[in-house]
Amino acid sequence: MALDIEALSIRFEEQLRQVAVADSPFVTEVAGHLIAAGGKRFRPQLVYLASEFGGGATEEDLLRAALVMELTHVASLYHDDVMDEAELRRSAPSANSRWGNSIAILTGDYLFAKASILVADLGTDFVRLQAQTFTRLVQGQIAETLGPAQGEPPLQHYLQVIADKTGSLIAASALFGAMVAGASQEIQDALAAYGEEVGLVFQLSDDIIDITSDVTGKTPGTDLREGVPTLPTLLLADSQDPADQPLKDLLAGDLSDDAALVEALTALRSHPVIERSRAQVRHHASLARQHLGPLPDGEAKQLLLQVCDDLVERSA
Repeated sequence: MALDIEALSIRFEEQLRQVAVADSPFVTEVAGHLIAAGGKRFRPQLVYLASEFGGGATEEDLLRAALVMELTHVASLYHDDVMDEAELRRSAPSANSRWGNSIAILTGDYLFAKASILVADLGTDFVRLQAQTFTRLVQGQIAETLGPAQGEPPLQHYLQVIADKTGSLIAASALFGAMVAGASQEIQDALAAYGEEVGLVFQLSDDIIDITSDVTGKTPGTDLREGVPTLPTLLLADSQDPADQPLKDLLAGDLSDDAALVEALTALRSHPVIERSRAQVRHHASLARQHLGPLPDGEAKQLLLQVCDDLVERSA
């Protein structure tokens, strides 16, 4: 690989902190809150890797593309936490719990605006793609809030929600990297399709981890306790086996009590829906790998394939 990703990542963190600086010290503090809390920086890394399949990009344009994607992601987190009434984000108090909903929403808007300023320097095609991605993010959040329409299968609804809320931005990150490096349309299409599937794998593996893992840093059963639909619970709800009714009733009840939550987690961990969920993760990871077919072999492609393997492994 020609890129020095480690050096790029250092410059990226410096610029990410700087771009959040506002005229007001208070806005600077709130806007930098989640940035300072860290994160995987998966989307910027995907921008870098995807750029390896083009003819080359300037370091400044590559960093600009990575910043746009991460700022869009972080801005959406401020809004998500308000919608979810979340108290924590990345092990730190959420902005809404610390400064209130109005400040959190406006800070998300501020970071979206900062991303828009940066993307304008990349050109109209990038502006259009970011706007299309933002449209899907918003539609996904609205669909999640409303729930399935009458007659719409809940699992189908859920998969579309996570495609819009998670897959769209991951796909855009891969596409930004390819576009900024001048990759062919075939390569761009392949990377965008890969990103869509990886987004599904990412969220579906998280769904499993919420139930099965004690070592991820996330409290097990958080989604269960809050009544958030996930792949395992949706598969269970779809079951016609009368033997599953007691577990369905338990999940529909009050899980604020620790003993009830432990009982629900124990029952789910040994239930066939967990293995069925893992099969779904493996299926979408396989589709993601297939989309990489047109890409030339090399270290960048191997790293993209490794992403699929790692996501499958984390939920195994």
